[in-house]
Amino acid sequence: MKIKIKKFQELTGTELYKILKIRAEVFVVEQECAFNDVDGKDYQCTHIFMEDENEEVVAYIRALPPGVSYENSSLGRVLVKKEYREKGLARQIVQEGINYLFNSENRKEITIGAQHYLENFYKSLGFKKISEVYLDDGIPHVDMTLKLKKSHI
Repeated sequence: MKIKIKKFQELTGTELYKILKIRAEVFVVEQECAFNDVDGKDYQCTHIFMEDENEEVVAYIRALPPGVSYENSSLGRVLVKKEYREKGLARQIVQEGINYLFNSENRKEITIGAQHYLENFYKSLGFKKISEVYLDDGIPHVDMTLKLKKSHI
C-alpha cells in the first residue's frame, strides 16, 4: 500500500475524482446518508489516502485545520473500502492523520465527531469522549478529543 499526503491544491484531477468517488460509495451509497459530501471544507484540508497496487484509493482521511469544523484541528471522512476492511487499515489511516497533525502541523489537540459505534475504536487510539451522543444526518455521533503527549512525537 502506498500512502499519499497532499494539500487540496496538490491533488491531481484523477486523485480528487477517486477520493470523491470512494467517499460517495461509502457515505452516500453504503451508509445511505443524504448529505452533501462536497461541503466546501476540502479546499482547506490535507488529504491522506492509501492506494493499492492498481492505484485505487482504499483508505482515506482528511485533516482539517483549526476553526474549520472545530476550534481545534480535526480529522474526518474516515473510510476504508469495503473489501479492504478488517485488515487494520482504519487504524493505520487514522494514525497517519494523527501523526500528520501533531508532527507536521505542530497541533496540540485534535477533535473529531465520531460515529458512536466507533467510540471504542477511537478510545483505543487515545481519544476521550467530550459530548453526549447526537444525531448527524440520522447517524449517532459523539465528539472526542486527543491531546498531544510525548508518546505522539
